[in-house]
Formats: sequence, C-alpha cells, structure tokens
Amino acid sequence: MRKSSGRKWTHCRRMALFWKKYWQLCVMLAIPLLFLIVFYYGPMYGLLIAFKDYKPGMGILKSPWAGMKYFKKFIQSYQFSRVMKNTLSISLYTLIAGFPLPIMLALSLNACTSLRFKKFVQTVTYAPYFISAIVMVGMLMQMLSPKYGIVNNIIRTFGGREILFMNHGRMFNSIYVWSGIWQTTGWGAIIYISALSGVDPELHEAAIMDGASRMQRILHIDIPSILPTIITMLIMNTGSLLNVGYEKIYLMQNSANMEYSEVISTYIYKIGLAASMPNYSYSTAIGLFNGVINFAILVAVNKLAKRFTANSLW
Repeated sequence: MRKSSGRKWTHCRRMALFWKKYWQLCVMLAIPLLFLIVFYYGPMYGLLIAFKDYKPGMGILKSPWAGMKYFKKFIQSYQFSRVMKNTLSISLYTLIAGFPLPIMLALSLNACTSLRFKKFVQTVTYAPYFISAIVMVGMLMQMLSPKYGIVNNIIRTFGGREILFMNHGRMFNSIYVWSGIWQTTGWGAIIYISALSGVDPELHEAAIMDGASRMQRILHIDIPSILPTIITMLIMNTGSLLNVGYEKIYLMQNSANMEYSEVISTYIYKIGLAASMPNYSYSTAIGLFNGVINFAILVAVNKLAKRFTANSLW
C-alpha cells in the first residue's frame, strides 16, 4: 500500500512539474482539443436520430426507435443508384485527374533554378485556393455564359455556335472537377514541396557527378524520397472518397443537369434542411451510411498500402 501510494504521489508530482514547466504548450493544445470535442465528437450524440423516428418536440431520447428503417429506405429508394453513381463518378474523376498534379507541380518547382520565377508560380497557383465557392461558381457562370462568356466568344470567333455548358449534364463533371483542380493544385503542392526540402542535397551532388540528368534525379531521388508522403495523402484522399462538398455542386445545379449533379451531400441537404417537411432521421441515416462507407474504404486502402509498400497511416 505504501509503495502504491508513493508511486501515485511521484506521478502527481511529475505531472505538476510538467504543467508548471510547459503550461503555455498545454494551453495551446487545449484550444484545438476543445474544438475537436465541441464540433466533432459532441455532435456524434445526434447520430441516434438515424435510428429513431425523430420528432423535434419529443427530443432525441424520447423519440421512438426505428432501428434500420431509414437505412433500408435509402438503399431501396430510386434515388440510391443515381446519387451513388454521381458521387462515385465525381470523386474518382477528381482523384484520378487531380491527385498527380500537385506532385508534378512540386517536382517542377523544386527543379526550378530561378528563385524569382519559382515564387511567382507559387503565388499564382496558391491564390485560387482562397476563392470562396460562391465566387468560384459566379466566375464559372460568367466565363461559360452563352452570350457574354469568354469561352463562347472564342467559339463564335472560330465560326462555331455557342454551347450551354451549365445545361449539359455530361459536361457537369468536367466543369466541376477541372475548376476544382485549378483552385486546389497549388495549395496541395505545399506538403510535397515541404517533403522535397528534406531531401539530402548530397544525393543530388553524387548523382550529378555520376552523370545523372535532371529527369533521372527526379525519378530515382526525389520521387522515392517523397513516396511515403504520396502514399499517406493517397490514403487520406481515398478515405474521403464519398465526401463531395455540397456548396459548389448545389450552386452549379439546375433542372437541366440534375440527373448528373445530384450527389449524396446535396441530397442530404435537400431532404434534411431545404425541404418543406424536413426528414431529419432519413437525412442523418444517409449521412451515417456515407461515413461508414468512407471509413471502410479508408481501412481497406490502408491495409493494401501497408501490404504492398510498407507505408500506412497505422
């Protein structure tokens, strides 16, 4: 008993000394920790709504249980195949087209010898990231306008007819994805530029002495050095495969492209918040279903990465 009490006293004393010495760091850590608790872990209590016939007047706990009713309703609904197909097509398109470009940009900037040109390119490519979704969609509407848009003006200059880009459902994915790539490529390259800054310069010096070209040094030094970072980012991107943000898509939607633009996030918003008679239980069940699928994909991709590359998140 004396030994155990002595150990507890020693542990408490160490904790007190630690807090006294590093209290500034503890306060700094408390802020993001509090943010996570309030905005991420706290709202998880509301997931109970997915398993209940939620009635606002009765509250979450007093509302009657519904079990898996709303999950079955979503899977059996005529909307299920459409929203899943659209969500997967946009997500995979974004991943395949957008994932390699920040890596290529980072490798190109790392190989650039002109510091002034490098800073200029970084500024130009980073800036679009800070454009809000509303402004971004407004820019797209103006550029693709059939009467005044610059794209249709160029088409008419070469003798063509104007195209109603926003009304062509088959063009929706490309417009959404490539405008997003233009907006995020520069920002996404930051982490790879940081990883490349940690590459040992002596490796490049030795390769130059052996007669290696710039491309050979990129292929055999730069890419292998940042490969763990690439794999980590790939796992994280595939883990959020079905998380297509609703703001930009919702603003780009119209009756003509709805067949191709309705995704899980916009469908949840419409039935859970924008409807005249909101169905909170149904929308929560769809959101939970989406989260579970994303988690399953994350675990599967992480296992594959660990098996074939020995790099993983855990």
